[in-house]
Amino acid sequence: MAIMSFVLVLLLALHGSALGQTLSSSFYRSSCPNLTTIVRAAVQQAVQAEARIAASFVRLHFHDCFVNGCDASILLDGANLEQNAFPNAGSARGFDIVDSIKSSVESSCPGVVSCADLLALIARDSVVALNGPSWTVVFGRRDSLTASQSAANANLPPPTLNASALIASFQNQGLSTTDMVALSGAHTIGQARCTTFKARLYGPFQRGDQMDQSFNTSLQSSCPSSNGDTNLSPLDVQTPTSFDNRYFRNLQNRRGLLFSDQTLFSGNQASTRNLVNSYASSQSTFFQDFGNAMVRMGNINVLTGSNGEIRRNCGRTN
Repeated sequence: MAIMSFVLVLLLALHGSALGQTLSSSFYRSSCPNLTTIVRAAVQQAVQAEARIAASFVRLHFHDCFVNGCDASILLDGANLEQNAFPNAGSARGFDIVDSIKSSVESSCPGVVSCADLLALIARDSVVALNGPSWTVVFGRRDSLTASQSAANANLPPPTLNASALIASFQNQGLSTTDMVALSGAHTIGQARCTTFKARLYGPFQRGDQMDQSFNTSLQSSCPSSNGDTNLSPLDVQTPTSFDNRYFRNLQNRRGLLFSDQTLFSGNQASTRNLVNSYASSQSTFFQDFGNAMVRMGNINVLTGSNGEIRRNCGRTN
């Protein structure tokens, strides 16, 4: 049994690697022993000040990994880089807090911890801060030297994708349907701008879209048919600041905010509908699958060894 457990951990560490890249939970044990303590305290302070920032941190990690891998490219400042790609412009946030956390880590362990690893750790601690699951974060990623706005525009799934397109988008990153639905459950926290769901209220309507009429009506006051595009609404109207499985129960009741949320239950994919039902009935199953999916996502096309660099400032290369 012990041998099997070791093999499982090793496979998780190597997942998504075509070049024998290895990540390890003990990577900074000697070189930066206070890393997790520093990050956990900073994340807890940030989330206590504004619960929404937890969702923003998780989204940063997701949007980083889906664009040429988990390499902190989203953190690089520049008008023509990823931060200003269509899916990120005006909505990606928390960069200043990440910079502050990086500064604290640099004071303790200069030139040691990558920004890519920080994003993975910050995302985990953000979920935990809102009573969600924990998982083992593995380290050893290095930071990119470049960022690609065009790749961000091409690879980040928009909120208009149906279930079949979402499955394909995640498969392109080496993630399964189970990973996709579990990761979508991160929408149990956070908010979305009116512009991302306005068409669901007033049209043009997408094929197969379903929304509870009372939910539709309640959203119209904060998302009018004209103007108000930046107004915010919670992705989970029931418990917007608690990481739980209410998101999936909302989908069963046709109260998913984004089309890409509701299609998981109301679309033409039985596989996603079955997973929604499973997570709606068992929070522990959702938590386990979410943690596993975050580990797999965090291993997408990582830079290791002598590739990339360890940025001293996350917003610019050394």
